[in-house]
Amino acid sequence: MIISARNSFKGTIKKINQGAVNTEVIIEITPGVEVTSIITKSSADNLGLVEGGQAIAIVKASDVMVAV
Repeated sequence: MIISARNSFKGTIKKINQGAVNTEVIIEITPGVEVTSIITKSSADNLGLVEGGQAIAIVKASDVMVAV
């Protein structure tokens, strides 16, 4: 797979919270470091996501905000 996004993080699916329309997917990148994504329920179903399975979080953003 070749993609244009520059930030991709391999990890383990720690938790899947399925709602009526959207699904929250929490991917643990390293112990204590997680990335959370909200995707459509149909996309989660099509990907066959399961807790404990492997996934890649791909981050593509034109703006990155920083606050202190």
